[in-house]
Amino acid sequence: MPELAKSLQNVENKYLKTIGNNKIRLFNQEFSKYPGTIKLVVGEPDFNTPEHVKQAAIKSIEENYSHYSPQKGFDGLLKAISNYLDSRYDLKYDPESEIIVTVGATEAIYVSVASIINTGDKVIIPTPAFSFYASTVKALGGIPVEVDVSDNGFKLSSKKLREVIDQEGDSVKAIILNFPSNPTGVAYNESEIEELAKVVKDKSIFVICDEIYSELVYDVKHVSFANVLPEQTILINGVSKSHSMTGYRIGYIAAPKEFVAEADKLHAFTTTAASNPAQFGAQEALENGLDDPIETRKVYKERRDYLVKELNEIGYKTLNPQGAFYVFPKIPEEFDLDSESFARKLAKDARVGVIPGSIFGKGGDKYFRISYAVPLDELKEAVSRIKKFTEDFKSELAK
Repeated sequence: MPELAKSLQNVENKYLKTIGNNKIRLFNQEFSKYPGTIKLVVGEPDFNTPEHVKQAAIKSIEENYSHYSPQKGFDGLLKAISNYLDSRYDLKYDPESEIIVTVGATEAIYVSVASIINTGDKVIIPTPAFSFYASTVKALGGIPVEVDVSDNGFKLSSKKLREVIDQEGDSVKAIILNFPSNPTGVAYNESEIEELAKVVKDKSIFVICDEIYSELVYDVKHVSFANVLPEQTILINGVSKSHSMTGYRIGYIAAPKEFVAEADKLHAFTTTAASNPAQFGAQEALENGLDDPIETRKVYKERRDYLVKELNEIGYKTLNPQGAFYVFPKIPEEFDLDSESFARKLAKDARVGVIPGSIFGKGGDKYFRISYAVPLDELKEAVSRIKKFTEDFKSELAK
């Protein structure tokens, strides 16, 4: 096994030292050592990819689509994305100049941030938030400005945004929003988006809006930030969550053509292009699979309703999420544990795996995330174990 040369041990990207590994995967691995653990950990649909989507990907292989695709993506997929955004959300994007197909929403996030910031630039991130946002900003030499919104229903208010921008000044280059949210499941309505847009309109600030869960909303209608402020919005979406295609790795960026022209350069040097079979599968999903998420939404909603009711009844205060497939319960005060200690104790004592809220930034440490992308019978067993775990803990305190 080769050992790194001593002369190279200090040759490194210094910014990578400021970030850790993917803690969600690390906790998933850690909890796997406990036999029989019900893991409510990974944010991934538990449904199979629709059959017609799989067949489209298979057909592309059989028809020998084995060479590089065009850099931004195949024309058919670009047009399908454009038509989908228009018909679903009334968003107008030219398929030739305003859309890039990326290797998942993760690449879209990286390319979007990297195309905007220079060393020392700041990016506002309302937290709790998906941990990749802050890590990406740090890895690129930027400074994430984490804004704790846990006291406002997990939403960034226009008042708070204005205060932060005034405080941080011209060094702010972007805001990253994600709704429906991972980890809280909250969604913004049109009036809330309009108020936020008023704060940043005509400022030299991009709004990077990750709307990967837009198809998984309950009791509300998804409104894109690009509906309100398209000239400053970098829209990120994909088919991973809507069509249970996480392994296909297809996301996309939709934005003004001037930004796309620059971002496409980095996309080219980062990945060249997305996988051909995955692109054909995604095209099929967006052209002929718009009703596919309907049934999965019904199942997720049933799980959500069950979890919120049960968790609140046993003392875990939980907001009713409007989208995605997560709940974000508050740890009862009597536990007097930080979220990582709580999650480890729950896994060890009750064999239930959850993700500590601290992973998601400021404001998350009093909470934990449950992914309900697992069958309802597993959720019921997990709730039963959490209930017994809580009762046992309270009994110990009473002694």
